[in-house]
Amino acid sequence: MYAVECRGLTRTYGNIVALDNLDISVEEGVIFGFLGPNGAGKTTTLRILTGLGRATSGSARVAGEVVRPNSTPLQSKIGYLPEEPAFYNWMTGREFLTYAGRLFRLPGAETARRCDELLELVDLSGAASRRIGGYSRGMRQRLGIAQALINRPAVLFLDEPGSALDPLGRAEVLQTLLRLKAQATTVFLSSHILADVERVCDIVAIVDKGRLVVKASIEELRRRFARSLFELEFEEKAASLADALGKTPWVEKVDVFDGERRLVVSTSDVSTAKRELPGLVAGSGLALHRYELVLPTLEQVFIELVGKKGG
Repeated sequence: MYAVECRGLTRTYGNIVALDNLDISVEEGVIFGFLGPNGAGKTTTLRILTGLGRATSGSARVAGEVVRPNSTPLQSKIGYLPEEPAFYNWMTGREFLTYAGRLFRLPGAETARRCDELLELVDLSGAASRRIGGYSRGMRQRLGIAQALINRPAVLFLDEPGSALDPLGRAEVLQTLLRLKAQATTVFLSSHILADVERVCDIVAIVDKGRLVVKASIEELRRRFARSLFELEFEEKAASLADALGKTPWVEKVDVFDGERRLVVSTSDVSTAKRELPGLVAGSGLALHRYELVLPTLEQVFIELVGKKGG
């Protein structure tokens, strides 16, 4: 059974199509990255999947429950952290989690145990008695994740959890997400910070203009949609080798840098380049300082798929 499954999900606002026949399936127990340019339909999708919005047509299931607005069975099985979560700043961290537990009607003893577990998970045990108004942004986001986990959800939805954080705060949130992998919680993560997604996600889906462009692992996306580069650095000038490589069938482009001592080779066939490039370098007689295969980033893949369309 999929943790999340959408079939033909469509949402229109008058003449505006926010979601256009969207099909997505998310396996259980993964951290799933949901990517797209501004206006691609990411937040609309999350609102529908969490029961906060209504689809114009199509269907969806989350944790085995049919998605309907304000569905109690659905909400009992999910957690949700919006992009801009709200807190009662006069409460302490522990009081806020206790309040969340009571909203789910958890017994008092279970709520207390769950608060202890979650405060440790998000590394806030030492700040549990401090008022939330004195928390940093990173601490507040981690508390928000803890609140979204209070009911032991099967699926956790996060909408841009690191968008307003500095690098340290984002690192803290990402570390919290990585800890969730050991707890078999499915995480549905919407984010525009591609480096963060690349670090924690098992599978990603890219949407554009309300439609699914691709769904795959990051490694598969790298193989399918981005060119790998070879960087070569020599003791002497390597212009002659650059000219020779430029005439090779599997080389698309050779860029020359640093006084003709560093070459960046873009290839159309990485496997062939791995086999033949070292021999060509050795045959050149040049003194090689560095040879590196530079793997494409998720950002390069994203630009390849949607950036050229103008987002």
